[in-house]
Amino acid sequence: MRDTLPQDHSLDSSLDLMTEGYSFIMNRVKRYNTNLFEGRLLGERVIYMHGHDAARLFYDTDKFQRKGAAPKRIQKSLFGVNAIQTMDNGSHLHRKLLFMSLLTPSHQHRLAELVSEQWLASAAQWEREDSIMLFEEAKALLCRVACGWAGVPLPEEEVRARAEDFYDMVDAFGAVGPRHWKGRRARTKTEAWIRKMIEDVRAGHLQVDRESALGRIAYYRDEHDQPLDDHMAAIELINILRPIVAIATFITFSALALYEYPVWRDKLASGGPEEREMFAQEVRRYYPFAPFLGARAKQDFVWKDVAFEEGRLVLLDIYGMHHDPDIWEQPDVFDPERFRNGNEDPYRLIPQGGGDPAQGHRCPGEGVTVEVMKASLDFLVNRIEYDLPEQDLSYPLNRMPTFPGSGFIMNNIRLRRPR
Repeated sequence: MRDTLPQDHSLDSSLDLMTEGYSFIMNRVKRYNTNLFEGRLLGERVIYMHGHDAARLFYDTDKFQRKGAAPKRIQKSLFGVNAIQTMDNGSHLHRKLLFMSLLTPSHQHRLAELVSEQWLASAAQWEREDSIMLFEEAKALLCRVACGWAGVPLPEEEVRARAEDFYDMVDAFGAVGPRHWKGRRARTKTEAWIRKMIEDVRAGHLQVDRESALGRIAYYRDEHDQPLDDHMAAIELINILRPIVAIATFITFSALALYEYPVWRDKLASGGPEEREMFAQEVRRYYPFAPFLGARAKQDFVWKDVAFEEGRLVLLDIYGMHHDPDIWEQPDVFDPERFRNGNEDPYRLIPQGGGDPAQGHRCPGEGVTVEVMKASLDFLVNRIEYDLPEQDLSYPLNRMPTFPGSGFIMNNIRLRRPR
């Protein structure tokens, strides 16, 4: 067993993490020439892990648990307190089955169809406007689609405000100060809105399709045959809706990739679903989304001569892994062809988690993300034409989450009509 684990020399890495953002773990992997090192974060001793083997270990449910891993500040903004992301063992698997049943391939394709319809309807309006910001339009569109599909009543005049609240929860993840508190306020407001809806469904005041996401969650019974309380039901319904709105980030990066790598616009125009899937997966690998994920050691164990004590917090590098030459050939080159034969290894491409989504903590909505991205790519490539004014398309890696600074402004938008 190692006598000492390489130590990050800072007394506390919290400020360095905020300053370096997505590159924080990978910078130290290179500095200390190791895939495992120790440091302090918010006063707590943490083991940082990087690499393919580390990802496989991280998703071993005999070794790690999620309970106690997400700080309350993240639960109170991003996930919701005591939500599915913080659960383990049988209770987690039982509730995960609910999520999996709502996000099957048929649901994925239906959501993609609804997104395609909404893009075309939006573009007809954009033709009359001077310019639009794709990021903002995507958030509103995805919120409208997600709520309609889920059976959640949402008046059109509230769409943009609700979409902003859903995204503010995501935006609070890596923030301190005003951005974090904005996310906290958004969660409080959204939980109250959805909780009232759950109460109305259960009281019979709001009629709902029992097979919709709203109906299934309102009438869900846990492994002890007990319903979720109104508040937890609201939290879990938000955990269906919020990630769909967050796909706006991937859509905006997809548009950026089409601009930065125009040869792929022609390939997608002449290709089919396979090419769009390859492109979507490479966007998810190449551009930043989740910087890292956390878990706690479930028991004492030794791995690669390193002792992991029960309860130790561990952070797994995500962004750095997607840009590691030991894992990916020419990782800093945008090349969708690397996915020509699919992505069979569940611990290699992990922007939304690794392993088996049915058994572990990989996001059950990953298929929705890919199908919605594919539908959006088809729209951007084959259904409209547009110009790009001069703008800031850079995305700072010290902002978590990040996105192109301008939000991807498009003007002179024209629908491509049949000839």
